[in-house]
Amino acid sequence: MAAHVEKLNWLVVGIGDITIRRVIPAIQAEPRSNLYGVVSRDRAKGERYSDFVWTDLAEALRDRAIDAVYVATPVFLHAPQSIAALRAGKHVLCEKPVAMNYGEAAGMVSVAEETGRTLAIAYYRRMYPKLQRARGLLAEGTIGCPVLAEINCHDWFQAQPGHRDWLSDPKQSGGGPLYDIASHRIDVLNFLFGRPARVSGHLSNVVRGFAVEDCATVMIDYESGVRGVVDVRWHSRTPRDEFRIIGVDGEMVLTPLSGPKLSYPGATEDLPAHPNLHYPCVENFVAAVLDGAHLYASGESSIWTDWVTERALGK
Repeated sequence: MAAHVEKLNWLVVGIGDITIRRVIPAIQAEPRSNLYGVVSRDRAKGERYSDFVWTDLAEALRDRAIDAVYVATPVFLHAPQSIAALRAGKHVLCEKPVAMNYGEAAGMVSVAEETGRTLAIAYYRRMYPKLQRARGLLAEGTIGCPVLAEINCHDWFQAQPGHRDWLSDPKQSGGGPLYDIASHRIDVLNFLFGRPARVSGHLSNVVRGFAVEDCATVMIDYESGVRGVVDVRWHSRTPRDEFRIIGVDGEMVLTPLSGPKLSYPGATEDLPAHPNLHYPCVENFVAAVLDGAHLYASGESSIWTDWVTERALGK
């Protein structure tokens, strides 16, 4: 990015639930960001958020005023749209999971390196204050050598026509809760424990009858020696968002993962996340592009979740 650039002009691709509730407000609130334009199949919908609206991404990418692109479309579009934006000279922040498979994800990283543009993924939990704190405590040996991490997320998935219904279409989403909610949690384990070495997965659909799985259990052995177990379900009427880490000298409890509480031997802390969970992600991306700051969820570090997912599927 040229030194004279003081703000990023953003193009947001896809106007869905997350975009409306979090991404666009985050860009509008970030002091060095400007919501320049949007791409949407529904021009009238797009005009609610920006004066510049395109229905065709290729046409939008020809606008030289655009510096950065937020890709917030269904998963099957992540790789082609991110690659198109990178090749057009734009920096890219893409929603999770990175892509439909590891090969696509690695291709995105390769093009970012080739073009010299920044590629980041919206794994915003890496920037949770309590996860940052937990990482530090683990490094300090607060629970001794960590050996087991258990992380569960259960809910009753409900989609309506035109609202999140694409998530149950494997051609658009890649899979069910494995892609939707396990991706965040696998990424949390990767962030805390490093490179995964071995994976096994069990998927089934015993309740909902979707075209994708309604539950998935993934076991990950890390090079560091930690074993992670991720269990995600779309068929539970009792919501759960549980996370604990067991070490040889104690345990750390982060339940609920999306809440502020962090407990470890001898102490409990409250470390709330930002009210808009996507804001720190956007802020960090802008700092990385404009200032060369550390990028918490780079494309290169984020594709390990796709590596895990692919092996959980037995591919």
